[in-house]
Amino acid sequence: MEPKKLNKVIEIAREACNINNVALYGVESKQVAKGMILLVYITRIGGVTVEDCKKVSRYMDRVLEEMDLIQHRYYLEVSSPGLERDLKLKMHYVSAIGENIKVVFNRNGDSQVIKGILKEVLPDEIIVQLEEDDLAVKFSDIKKAKTYFNYKKSD
Repeated sequence: MEPKKLNKVIEIAREACNINNVALYGVESKQVAKGMILLVYITRIGGVTVEDCKKVSRYMDRVLEEMDLIQHRYYLEVSSPGLERDLKLKMHYVSAIGENIKVVFNRNGDSQVIKGILKEVLPDEIIVQLEEDDLAVKFSDIKKAKTYFNYKKSD
């Protein structure tokens, strides 16, 4: 999807979220054989409901149809970002404080991977609690970060 159109979709998604008292986590568009899929992720403290997703979807469907923004076939999917979600914006990191995260980052020219608990989010870096120590990772060094669910049962 063209950046200009995607920005308009994001604007519509924000509007839909504001009206329905949820927060926009992210928007993606993916080309598929039968057209395009618009993925809209919403969140709220305490989690979102199916009803929240329906309300945002209905609003967006109506506005996208009225504006005739997308001329080809598309599918709109509205959901929570999930238990294991990408961390791209600073607000994503802030909302994940206290959760398990996996971070891929550059350090001294080498790519490194760590898993730990996101302890703190500072203006230029995050602090990850590892088994033995805390590690500071600059946002500018992060290639990819996401939350993860620890499937190991505790005794």
